[in-house]
Amino acid sequence: MQSSLTLSLSQSATASTIPKSNYTLNHALRFPPSKHINLRFCGLRREALLGSYSLSRSHSLQNKTLSKKINNAISASLSANGSAPKSFDYDLIIIGAGVGGHGAALHAVEKGLKTAIIEGDVVGGTCVNRGCVPSKALLAVSGRMRELQSDHHMKALGLQIAAAGYDRQGVADHANNLAMKIRNNLTNSMKALGVDILTGFGSILGPQTVRYGKLDDSPGNTVTAKDIIVATGSVPFVPKGIEVDGKTVITSDHALKLESVPDWIAIVGSGYIGLEFSDVYTALGSEVTFIEALDQLMPGFDPEIGKLAQRVLINPRKIDYHTGVFATKITPAENGKPVTIELIDAKTKEPKDTLEVDAALIATGRAPFTKGLGLDNVQVALKNGFVPVDERMQVLNFEGNPVPHLYCIGDSNGKMMLAHAASAQGISVVEQITGRDHVLNHLSIPAACFTHPEISMVGLTEPQAREKAEKEGFEVSVTKTSFKANTKALAENEGEGIAKLIYRPDNGEILGVHIFGLHAADLIHEASNAIALGTRIQDIKFAVHAHPTLSEVLDELFKSAKLRRAPSTFNLVTEVLNLWGRLKLMFQAQ
Repeated sequence: MQSSLTLSLSQSATASTIPKSNYTLNHALRFPPSKHINLRFCGLRREALLGSYSLSRSHSLQNKTLSKKINNAISASLSANGSAPKSFDYDLIIIGAGVGGHGAALHAVEKGLKTAIIEGDVVGGTCVNRGCVPSKALLAVSGRMRELQSDHHMKALGLQIAAAGYDRQGVADHANNLAMKIRNNLTNSMKALGVDILTGFGSILGPQTVRYGKLDDSPGNTVTAKDIIVATGSVPFVPKGIEVDGKTVITSDHALKLESVPDWIAIVGSGYIGLEFSDVYTALGSEVTFIEALDQLMPGFDPEIGKLAQRVLINPRKIDYHTGVFATKITPAENGKPVTIELIDAKTKEPKDTLEVDAALIATGRAPFTKGLGLDNVQVALKNGFVPVDERMQVLNFEGNPVPHLYCIGDSNGKMMLAHAASAQGISVVEQITGRDHVLNHLSIPAACFTHPEISMVGLTEPQAREKAEKEGFEVSVTKTSFKANTKALAENEGEGIAKLIYRPDNGEILGVHIFGLHAADLIHEASNAIALGTRIQDIKFAVHAHPTLSEVLDELFKSAKLRRAPSTFNLVTEVLNLWGRLKLMFQAQ
């Protein structure tokens, strides 16, 4: 992602010193009819193929339609914004060197593209510097502190531990050092592969043309590329009425520095960010108050998982909460006075309460960092700050048509605000611009909350699945298994947790899997890969899992599913489609 800070400009990276690429507009049609749809990298499920494209259409017709759209979009763009360059400095330019931009750059180099990445802040973006990476360092500390502080847990293992303590600065240094190490690794990996890193804030000047430089009116540098990917990420979202001072009223960016551990902290929002920080703060001795606008905590999770998680992660800890309320005004602590938080009823908007706490963490989500990108120069309008894209991550103009050679991945397009989703989108785009059509199946992308125990999920929640089933006319079944029946979990004295499978009993399709328990974030990938590859329950039931391991939780989960035998005609069609998919994967792997 990019930062709003003014940054120094690398004087050596000028347009005049960059070698030209041999790519031309002759490569505009990226999906020739001879190419096949790629099912790799969390790719297109067979169900998605059948749902999005009628069986009556041939693959060549799809390609002709797509090619026509591209030609029309090229003509429209060129007529409105002048001629595109006839030769290019790069095959691919990526604006933003976060996890998404990094993943796209590495895959582009693997495909033989001359690639540059533009970064206005530091390599690694939000995830590495102000998100996933430092937060996991803090959570690693909180997990060990929580374990050492649990007399019951230690006595059950036959261990005796003296009172556990921590050094706040040492903990903060651990998070900062980890971020620095990962940032350097990302930078070195790109440099080693020949990716040019251009320093400055990037913006679109016109078709296939990018300016980068300082955040001011200076001319900057201009470079051209056959294809451009926007990967500028996001920043913490702070609602109106909340005054952030970075000390007593903070965002996740500030909290990760761990400059203090307040005795009592209010956390506004009980999603992923809020839950993880509640785990950290309570393990380090703070009392926490959640402020949630919706009627229940953890609104983004499957309701059944959320209820169990609340019983384990919130109720026994020093946490209280207010639900169904908005924090309309938050004033930082000053001159010995506490932080004040004014609450109103979310429905009636009537004043409800005023809280006085030592600190407040604003965990109300993230907003796309897309200002100043110059998208209006290619007739693109932001939608609530997000860059509009189609299923192939191609940017859409005012009229809803794809802008040629321009893509947007990650938080800035709003499809799925996860670092690994951004990377997967970037890989998908590179596949497309190198001639292999690829549509990313976002329902196959897992998510995780790294509390203790962890929460993970992929696909649909049970309410979402039942809503879909009602619209499309199929039945939904649910089965669950408990960590209390798993040998490895019991050996670790960590039997709290469940795994939940949501599926279709008629054809064995996996609709969603949700896990709450020890190492849930690691366990979810068997399910996400099954969804990505279109693997049915009747096939995955025969997978073998080592004993005794936590993976047997999923083994039991899939084996407990009850499938109905479908009519013979349906079975035949299903088997043909399964065989077709396997043959596709086999030929593409050769």
